[in-house]
Amino acid sequence: MEQTWRWFGPADKVTLQDARQAGAEGIVTALHQLPQGVVWPIDLIRERIAEVEAAGLRWSVVESLDVSERIKTRAPGYQDDIESFKQSLRNLAACGLRTVAYNLMPVFSWMRTHLQYPVANGGSAVAFDATAFAAFDLYILARPNAEADWPEDRCRAAHAYLQSLSQGEKDALQSTILQGLPGGNGAFTLAQVRTALEAYKDIDDNAFRQIAGDFLRAVAPVAEEAGIRLSIHPDDPPRPLLGLPRIVSTESDLAYLLAQYPSPANALTFCTGALGVRPDNNLQAMVERFAPNIGFAHLRSTQREPDNFTRESPKTDAQTESFFEAEHLAGDTDLIAIVGTLVKEERRRQSLGDPHPIPFRPDHGQQLLNDHDRHAQPGYPAIGRLRGLAELRGVILTTQRLQPA
Repeated sequence: MEQTWRWFGPADKVTLQDARQAGAEGIVTALHQLPQGVVWPIDLIRERIAEVEAAGLRWSVVESLDVSERIKTRAPGYQDDIESFKQSLRNLAACGLRTVAYNLMPVFSWMRTHLQYPVANGGSAVAFDATAFAAFDLYILARPNAEADWPEDRCRAAHAYLQSLSQGEKDALQSTILQGLPGGNGAFTLAQVRTALEAYKDIDDNAFRQIAGDFLRAVAPVAEEAGIRLSIHPDDPPRPLLGLPRIVSTESDLAYLLAQYPSPANALTFCTGALGVRPDNNLQAMVERFAPNIGFAHLRSTQREPDNFTRESPKTDAQTESFFEAEHLAGDTDLIAIVGTLVKEERRRQSLGDPHPIPFRPDHGQQLLNDHDRHAQPGYPAIGRLRGLAELRGVILTTQRLQPA
């Protein structure tokens, strides 16, 4: 398997040399400076390739080529954005890139409520507290009819939670949710979120599935012709947010999307952290079922937490929805078993003449040692990811040694 590392470009506080010293072989990056809906020009792609190669690495995976909000809502001009997406795929392929990750999460990409949640080893992690998010939704954003999306006991807990916060803590919660996490769609104001939500008022899950299917049938043939594996990332977290459609959260969701254009070009970014948040997702069964469809793997583990884990509050509904980023070989996900399936799949592909290893990255990481002093992108510290990559490398090498070729 190919060991990769996410890098957010020259402004990233964790450098390419850091990635190389951590043991990465490939880099996962994008042209983050470009807005949604524009064509990625060949000259900028080559410039990024040269930048990565100068550090002794290679650009292995594009993450992400964004699907514009105009495409997701079929707003005027969305056909132009689809054409730009297609041309970007052609340009990436012309430069030798063959794995492109993307997502279909509306408005926000991945979502967390806390960026410095203390963990038992003395470090910290990013976390999602469902009660804190409900407090934002119900009382800070004040989304119309939001109470219909939350059980009554969660609404009570959210109100009590918000009342327990100082004004500074309320501001921090709002900032964390609105700032736009790395790899997402940028920062928002409350007014901008309300406007963005309005664009989805008539788009439910079924309508969004139709939009997604039409999009895949438009772009996957281009990826297929170009030799690209277009790999969709699951919803993170895989649960409803702000009344928006969420259609990449479960095994049946993934099966539906793959069926829209059956081809190696229509593939998955199998994110064990995102999918593992739901206790009803059997990750081992999913990775075994979808192994031939995996273009890229995000290997991390989350730990579901009893609600509410940031404040003493009334007991909420029984569904566990809060979590934090656990150590890679701890938490609720058996990454050792999942790696075993991926190694087996890689060998199957090699037996059929596919020489390309499955790229993976140690997704996210806890802030450890002096990570706090570096102020890297939330969720992407240097030492925490180095530890995760080292652990996963050991699992992979051991699995390869023990599994007969």
